[in-house]
Amino acid sequence: MPVTDELIAALAEEAEEGYDVETLRRRGGRRPIGSAPADVVPVRLDPELRSALITRAKRDQTSASEVIRRALRAWLHVA
Repeated sequence: MPVTDELIAALAEEAEEGYDVETLRRRGGRRPIGSAPADVVPVRLDPELRSALITRAKRDQTSASEVIRRALRAWLHVA
């Protein structure tokens, strides 16, 4: 959809009129994975470890992040 001057004017007019908060649709986000919002923890992986991680994720038909979470839970004995 091209952004035209007319489109910008229409969107600005709509925004200036305001929105009814009760009628706005709630957008879905990521589903919770624990008891509270999760933190992002960057980790450096060597190429061999990264390759093994991707191979395992494909085998388990899941994400690399989920493989890491499962491994940490098992190693740390956390549910």
